[in-house]
Formats: sequence, C-alpha cells, structure tokens
Amino acid sequence: MEAKGRSMKLKGGALDRKPQRKSSDSDQPKASDALPLPLAFTNAVFITLFFSVVYYLLRRWREKIRNSTPLHVVTLSEIAAIVTFVASFIYLIGFFGVGFVQSLIIPRASHDDILGEDDEIVDGDLDHQMLKEDSRSAPCAAALPSVDSGKLASPRSKVHGGDLIVTPSVSEEDEEIIKSVVEGKTPSYSLESKLGDCRRAAAIRREALQRTTGKSLDGLPLDGFNYDSILGQCCEMPVGYVQIPVGIAGPLLLNGKEFSVPMATTKGCLVASTNRGCKAIFASGGASSVILKDGMTRAPVVRFGTAKRAAELKFFLEDPLNFESLSLIFNSSSRFGRLQSIKCAVAGKNLYMRFTCSTGDAMGMNMVSKGVQNVMDFLNKEFPDMDIIGISGNYCSDKKPAAVNWIEGRGKSVVCEAIIKEDVVKKVLKTDVASLVELNMLKNLTGSAMAGALGGFNAHASSIVSAVYIATGQDPAQNVESSHCITMMEAVNDGKDLHISVTMPSIEVGTVGGGTQLASQSACLNLLGVKGASKDAPGSNSRQLATIVAGAVLAGELSLMSALAAGQLVKSHMKYNRSSKDVSKVASQ
Repeated sequence: MEAKGRSMKLKGGALDRKPQRKSSDSDQPKASDALPLPLAFTNAVFITLFFSVVYYLLRRWREKIRNSTPLHVVTLSEIAAIVTFVASFIYLIGFFGVGFVQSLIIPRASHDDILGEDDEIVDGDLDHQMLKEDSRSAPCAAALPSVDSGKLASPRSKVHGGDLIVTPSVSEEDEEIIKSVVEGKTPSYSLESKLGDCRRAAAIRREALQRTTGKSLDGLPLDGFNYDSILGQCCEMPVGYVQIPVGIAGPLLLNGKEFSVPMATTKGCLVASTNRGCKAIFASGGASSVILKDGMTRAPVVRFGTAKRAAELKFFLEDPLNFESLSLIFNSSSRFGRLQSIKCAVAGKNLYMRFTCSTGDAMGMNMVSKGVQNVMDFLNKEFPDMDIIGISGNYCSDKKPAAVNWIEGRGKSVVCEAIIKEDVVKKVLKTDVASLVELNMLKNLTGSAMAGALGGFNAHASSIVSAVYIATGQDPAQNVESSHCITMMEAVNDGKDLHISVTMPSIEVGTVGGGTQLASQSACLNLLGVKGASKDAPGSNSRQLATIVAGAVLAGELSLMSALAAGQLVKSHMKYNRSSKDVSKVASQ
C-alpha cells in the first residue's frame, strides 16, 4: 500500500517508521548532526581521550604520593587532563543515551509533526495511537494506566528492588509536584486541597509513592472511581482502589419478602453455600425475624478524687428523676438521636457511663458521640471536680469482642428462625435432622464453650456478616461484635423437621452516612430496597438491613452445618475453592 506521507507498521511488536516525505532523508534531524565529525570517528576519539587521561592522572597521582607532594597542587598539564577527563566522561554518558543528546539539541517533535494529515496507520497501530492520545488528554497526566486501559506503552521504565516500575509521561507541572512530594516539601495529604482535583491528586500521590518506595503499583486500578465521593468521609490519601467481586445469594424469603443478598468476598464457596441455605429456607416457607432492641452505645470514662464522688455521679445518672433533663440535653444534638438509657460501672475512683440511644437509619457512632459530649459538658458544671479522661472508655464496646455487647446488645439485636422440612433437609442439604442437631450441640455449643468463646457459638457467622458489610458500605471492623451469634437447632414436629435459629445481639448497620453513599455500595443497598433514609418511618431501613444480615447468616449456618454433617466440606472446597489457574498471568493479559 502506498501512502503520500509516512507509513507506520508494527513488526514484531516494534513500531517501524519509514520516512517517505517529499523532503529528503538529509532533512531529518539525527543525533550525529550535533557533532562536528562523523559519529564513529568522534566516539573513537573520546574513548581514547578518556582512557588516556585516566591513565595519565593515575600515574601523576602515584608519583605525588611517593614524593609526598600534596594532591591539590596541580600543573597546567594536569589541569588540562582533568578538563579532558570531564569532557570525555560527559560525552560517553551521552553516547550511551543518544536520545538524551538529541533531546538537548533538537526539541522533541510534537504529535502533529510525527503524524501529519497524509499519514496513515495500519496493522493495529490505530489502537496504539488512540491509547497514546488518551494518555495525553487525561485530566491528570501522572496517572498510571488502569487495568481497563490495557498495556499502555510508557516512555520510561526501570527495575527497582525486583519490581518493574512503569512511569508514564507527565506534564511539567505535575512532574514538579511529584518531585516536591518525594522531597518532602509538599505533604501528600494536602494534594486534594492544593490542586482542587481529587483524581489528579490520587495519580500524583501514586507516582510519588512508587518513586519513594521503589515498588510498583501496577495492577492496582486508578481510573474508574469517583475520588470526589470519598473526600473527607471515607478514605484519606487514596492511590487507587481494590476490586472485590460481589456475588448474589438468594432469593432469601424473609418475613414474607424476597431479597437478593449481595456479598462482597474473595472466599470461594461462601456465596454458593449461602445460596444453598437460601434455597432450603425458601422451599420450607421462608424465615422470620424480630428486632429485639435498637440502640447504639458510647461510654466515656471520668475520674474523681475519691471513689465516693464517682459513686455519687453514678447514683445521679441512674436516678429516674434526672433522666428527663439529661435526655433533653442529649437529644438537642440530633434530629434522630434519642437517649434510651445510661448504665454505669465504677472502678475505684473511675466511672464508666454507657449511653444508649436510637440513631434512625444511621449506624450512629458519631450521633451518639455528639449527644454524649453535650451531657458531659453539662455534668462538668454540676460536678466541677470531674476529670474527663476520654469520650470513649471501651465500656461501649466498639470493634472489640466484649461480654457487655453479648449481654446488653449494641446496635440492632435480632433473632431469626426457620423450620426446615424433612424432605428439604434430605434433598437440598443432603443430610438428616438428627445429624444436624447433634453436630450443632457438640460443635457450636459444647465446642465453643470448651474454647472459651465469647459470642462465638456459631459455625461461620462472621463470613456472611463481613461479605454483606463490605458490599453495603458498612464498617468492616464492626464485624467483630456484629458477628456475635448463637446458632440453635432442634428437632420439631415429632422429630421430622428442623427448627434453626440465630440470635445476634449486636448487629451494627446503617443505610446513610459513611461508605453507604458510594456508588457501588449504594447500588447494593438499592438492590435490597433499603437505600438511604426512610422518610415514612425513620430507622426502618437500617432495621430491615439488620434482619437481612441475620437471615443471610441463618442460611449460611444451615448450609455449612449440613456440609459438615454430610462430610462434604473438604470435597466442596477442593472442587470450588481450588484453582490451578495462574492468576498473575490472567491479570496481565
């Protein structure tokens, strides 16, 4: 094929450019044009000069050492040799990077100069060229190519610490910012406020991190995420995002409604197992659940000069005559936060006050903290000798296994139950009722007691709780207390059918605030019909979500216990949770 301009073809993966412009080849600038002599001759001259002056200087310095002559005393010939050494060294450095020499002499050609109106691209060059154009027109040129952008060729790469770090082209402005971050002149956390562009800030921070650590972040996606949505609320100093697959278990028939439960997990068999449990529940007429309690807690710790004074405040707080005035003070901080109770515990001169309040559709940690702060300000006036040690004294207790949550509850306390028919146990779960009841007693009850478990009288409630939490934007760390669960199984209807229940006293969920506002998590909440705050009945969406979590746990417990009773656990994991596929090669394709 003939072309009026320059044609470009891919040969063996390399870009082969054949100049066919009207101008002659002599019009094309070359690195050797910057030299007064032919390139081969010039190279030979400078190589000879370099080794000659090195040899001369070494001999002169050896003579000076023998004669005890100071090395800094130099003759004119030695000065000339040093100058020649520096000049030849600079040339040789340039020789090993001819492109570098050329860039100093001749400005790099623009995109329009390289590919004119009459140029054509063939044999797959179109995609390559489009990727190059996209990388130049991106809002932040420092961004590394995402997984979705394919293998984007980059102009610079280096091996550092065993990692191949690919550095794409960056604008001069971004390059200056990156250098400033690397040198510590610009704090990484301030990039969003300084630049006013969250996506660009993340890309610059990412590149600076790679240069600082010498480790590649290739494979961690950067594009395809709205960084504005997490500013000031979800994650600080982002450099990308982690992809977690979301599977669907269901339909879960709960309280007469069907739910498709989203589960974000990398654990094989988890979604499939929960889905089987949902199938068994559905075939048996569904499950039912009840909210036993709904109240988030916060427990500040204060100290007095004597234990007597600490006890006096305890009596004051627990006096029903004072509760109304304290409620007014607490409730003034929020439209939805309503004080329910105050439970106190004394430890010497220290007093722990566990405030419990309703929080609407929010999970409510910030809401209850604001209310507690108002009450503490009031109490400080009534008890001026009170020393506030901390707004949280771990008597709450948040993100830690604690008996107080197991006994008193925190967040939503839920019980969920179902009666699984005998034929469903045999056909769907592949076991029998008697085996399930015996296994539950010896494993979940007796075995957990032998281990000294605290709220862990279940098979794997935390697996389901974590997966649903991540998918719906909850705080994953609160999986600790939210997974408190006791699974009960009993033969009913003359021993033919199975009654199964899960009791979970501290499910901490919300449908507004935090990660629930992100697009992906919001979509999962929308799938469940609990997105955002309920206008008709504040708090009903978060309570519905808590029952769904309990229902999913019920399904997961039923399926896993059945697999254990039937001896299918190892077999199923070997089949569905083991892969011979090289994931690293798949990711790079």
